Amino acid sequence: MANEYFYPEIEPFKTGELTVDDLHTIYWEQCGNPDGEPVVFLHGGPGAGSTDTDRRFFDPQYFCITLFDQRGAGRSKPAGELRNNSIDDLVGDIEMLREHLGVETWHVFGGSWGSTLSLYYAQERPASCRTLTIRGIWLLRDEEIHWWLYGMRLVQPERWKVFSEHLPEEDRADLLEGYWKKFNSEDRAEALAAALVWSVYEGASCTMLANPEFEAFFHDENKAWCVARLEAHYFRNVRLNPEDLLLKRVDSIRHIPTFMVHGRYDIVCPVASAVDLHELWPESSLVIVPDAGHSSHEPGITKELVAATNRIRDSGTPTT
Repeated sequence: MANEYFYPEIEPFKTGELTVDDLHTIYWEQCGNPDGEPVVFLHGGPGAGSTDTDRRFFDPQYFCITLFDQRGAGRSKPAGELRNNSIDDLVGDIEMLREHLGVETWHVFGGSWGSTLSLYYAQERPASCRTLTIRGIWLLRDEEIHWWLYGMRLVQPERWKVFSEHLPEEDRADLLEGYWKKFNSEDRAEALAAALVWSVYEGASCTMLANPEFEAFFHDENKAWCVARLEAHYFRNVRLNPEDLLLKRVDSIRHIPTFMVHGRYDIVCPVASAVDLHELWPESSLVIVPDAGHSSHEPGITKELVAATNRIRDSGTPTT
């Protein structure tokens, strides 16, 4: 899935698990320069978890790179767990991890759902954030969720047909509720089959051009279970109040240097969200990549994200 714009492959110099409450334990890792400029990577989904490739957006000689899997995702335990799983819980985990690692402040990097979490985290804990680098902006508004569930059929009707018709006809009027029922079925096989359909639908939508290697990630049963359940949970149960909260609170983070990257043909998170945010926040930087969709692994997106982290590196900020 990697392309020429990524930094070379790198292995962690330290890994661990952090118990964040009576139910959840999160996996974390660090790579790059142990004494370098601290940056934390917030993965998408919610539920997707972090990958080996996600380490490679950063100059490993300059940055101390922290990645972790959010509650219920990836290597965190228990997998797919929805209890005690809210955006405020995740913010608490980020702060607990920061303190556990002895980091005073750090750069924050996140895409898709990771952009939502990055913005919310910065607004809740602005003193912890040095910069923001966000991609595939998702503001968790009603219109964005409606687009994901229904609007994408205007662009990919044949894929949406498979997605919608996996449900019984009587459940298709409300796809979110229909899938929620499936995911909570007592029949594990039925629940997993629905999770795979949901996950594959999303994976096939992420790149402008078909990318079987990228899509294979979403065919993995364990990953699909986490992605589908957590996304449906956040779409249905974990909403911002008001729904445009991230826009209303821009003033609280206006001082934080921020780089935004968005694909012109992103059909998962339409570019309008990035434009809406940037119009309220002209001090931020927005690059709309003309030949890309949603995935951070598309060459044009990767190129701009690496350019953003290189700008942070080249800004002259001393390492800790």
